[in-house]
Amino acid sequence: MGSIRKNYPASFKVQVALAAVKGDKTLAQLASEFGVPTNQIQQWKKHVLSEAATLFSTRRSKVARDAEELQAELYRQIGQLKVELDWLKKRVGTGH
Repeated sequence: MGSIRKNYPASFKVQVALAAVKGDKTLAQLASEFGVPTNQIQQWKKHVLSEAATLFSTRRSKVARDAEELQAELYRQIGQLKVELDWLKKRVGTGH
């Protein structure tokens, strides 16, 4: 019989990972306390530590800003193309 994968909410994962980072308890103690396998706790801890630096990174906000600017430009282009298409449809429809 196959194993059943359990989905945990992000807030729970953070709570467990931070407890592991804190280091007051062993992974076995945390596994018992939270009902999560030790290897899962290790993975969450590793993920938190690898992503922690980006929380204070200005590059992250620059990437978000760049994405917003690109999205705004694409919406502007879509609007312009829609106006041109409507104009062309009107011209073809009138027989000019």
